[in-house]
Amino acid sequence: MTMHPIAHAARNPDHPAVIMTGSGQQISYGEMDAQSNRFAHLLRAHGINAGDAFAVLLENRIEYFTLIWGSQRAGTMLVPISSRLTAPEAAYIIRDAQAKLLITSGYFAGVLDDIRKECPGLTVLLMDANELGGEAENFAAALAAQPSTPIPDPSAGMVMLYSSGTTGRPKGIRPAPPADPDPQAAVPLVGLAVMGAGMPTDGSMIYLSPAPLYHAAPIGWCSVVHRLGGTVVMMERFEPEEALQAIERYKVTDSQWVPTHFVRFLKLDPAVRTRYDLSSHKRALHAAAPCPVPIKQEMIAWWGPIVNEYYAGSESIGMTMIGSADWLTHPGSVGKAIYGTLHICGPDGEELGADQDGLIYFENALLPTYHNDPAKTAEAMHPKGWMTLGDIGHLDADGFLFLTDRKSHMIISGGVNIYPQEIENLLVTHDKVMDAAVIGAPCPDLGEKVVAVVQPRNMADAGAALEAELRDFLAPSLSKIKMPKLFDFRPDLPREANGKLYKRELRDEYAARAKEGAS
Repeated sequence: MTMHPIAHAARNPDHPAVIMTGSGQQISYGEMDAQSNRFAHLLRAHGINAGDAFAVLLENRIEYFTLIWGSQRAGTMLVPISSRLTAPEAAYIIRDAQAKLLITSGYFAGVLDDIRKECPGLTVLLMDANELGGEAENFAAALAAQPSTPIPDPSAGMVMLYSSGTTGRPKGIRPAPPADPDPQAAVPLVGLAVMGAGMPTDGSMIYLSPAPLYHAAPIGWCSVVHRLGGTVVMMERFEPEEALQAIERYKVTDSQWVPTHFVRFLKLDPAVRTRYDLSSHKRALHAAAPCPVPIKQEMIAWWGPIVNEYYAGSESIGMTMIGSADWLTHPGSVGKAIYGTLHICGPDGEELGADQDGLIYFENALLPTYHNDPAKTAEAMHPKGWMTLGDIGHLDADGFLFLTDRKSHMIISGGVNIYPQEIENLLVTHDKVMDAAVIGAPCPDLGEKVVAVVQPRNMADAGAALEAELRDFLAPSLSKIKMPKLFDFRPDLPREANGKLYKRELRDEYAARAKEGAS
C-alpha cells in the first residue's frame, strides 16, 4: 500500500488531514491534495524548478502543509525560517540558500520591509496580503489561479533546515538526495515511526503537534503522520493546559514533546493536571534535549508507560529510541540505535569503551552536508566517514546511549571540564524554578566561572533568599567546582519553542560585560 497523502486523498478524500486547535480550522486529504497541486504549479509559474530553493517564514497555520506537500511533489527545496529571527538573520538564510521566493504572512509585517532591503529583487508571496497591501503578491489569489491537477514533471522535494545558530551563524543542512525521485517513494522515518514508535498505519492516528513547524521534529513527524494517513492536530502555540484540553477534545493518540514541555506540565496545579481525560493517548514521543530523570519519572507515573524518547538531529544521520520499560531500568538513557550505527570516540578519534564519555558519531550510508560550508562538514566527520552532531555521551555495557551535553556548551573552569546540563537538570526540579540555563562566563582566575541564569516561577521570589535556597538544594549533588559562582534571576530565558536554548546570547552578554569591566 502506498503511504503518501496523494494516495490517501484518492482513497479517503474526506478524512481530516489537519485540525488547528485554536481556530478549529480543518483541511481534508482531498482539499490538501488539490491545494498542494496548485502550489506545485505556482512554484513552476515563478520559475522554481526541481532543485531550486524557496523560503518560508510563517507562524503555525494550516497553509504550511500546502507548502510542504506542494514542494514535496515539485522536487524543490523548502527552507523553513524560524519566526524568532531578526530581519538580518532571516535575510542571511534567504541569501545563503539562494531562495528564489519568500512566502510569509502579515504576522511578520514588522520585519518584512527590512528583509526586502537586505534582499533586493526578492519575490514575496504574502498570506493576509489584503491586510497589508504593498507590493507583495497575494498568496491566496495566486494559488487559486492555478489548476488542481498534478504538474507534468513531479519529483521528490526536500527540506533544508538551518541550524539554530546557538554557537554562531546558522548553517543549512543539505540532505542527501532521495534514493528514489518518485514523490510517493518510501522514506526511512516512516519505517522508524511504525517499527520503532509503534505508530499505526490504518489512518487512525490523531497526532498532537504543539511546536513550531519550522523545526525538524514537527515538520518531520507531521509529514510522517500524513504519509500514514493520520490527522495532525496542530497548536498555534504551546500552552500546557490547552495541550491537555486538546488531548481530551480530539481524542489524541500520539504526540511529540520536548523536556521543557514536560517541565511546564508538571508546574501546573495538580487539580488542573488531573482535570482532563487522557485515556486516548497511546504514544508520547519526546526529544531535542536530555530530559532530567526526575521529570521523566513523574511523567511516566502520570501518563503511564507510553513515553518514548529518541535522540536524533536535523541532519538525519541516525536515531536511537527507548520505551518507558527500558528507560525505567536504564534511567537517563536515550536508547539504542535504530537507524545508523553508534560510535563513541575520544579526542584522538579512537573508539572508547563502555561508560566512557566521548563524541557521539553515527555511521550511515546517507549523510548530509552543510550548505556552502565544506569546513563545517569536514569538522563533523570522523576519518572513517562517520558523522557527529557535536554531542558528548557514552554507551553503557548493554549498548544504551546516555547524553552528557553539547560539546560546545562545555565549561572549562580551573582546568576542569564541567557539563552544564547536569546542573540545569537539577535546577528545574526545584519547586520555585520554571527554567534554567547554565553557562561559562569569563573569569580572570578560573578562565571561566559557572553562572546559573534562572527563571523563577514567580519573579517576586528572585533574590538572595532564593539563591541561598538553590545553593542548599544543589550542594548534596554537586562538587564545589560545579556550584554556580553567580545566580542571575530573569523573567524569561532565550529559549526556542522547540526547547533549544540560545545560550550563545547569554554567553555573548557575559563576555561583553567582562570586556567592559576590563576596559
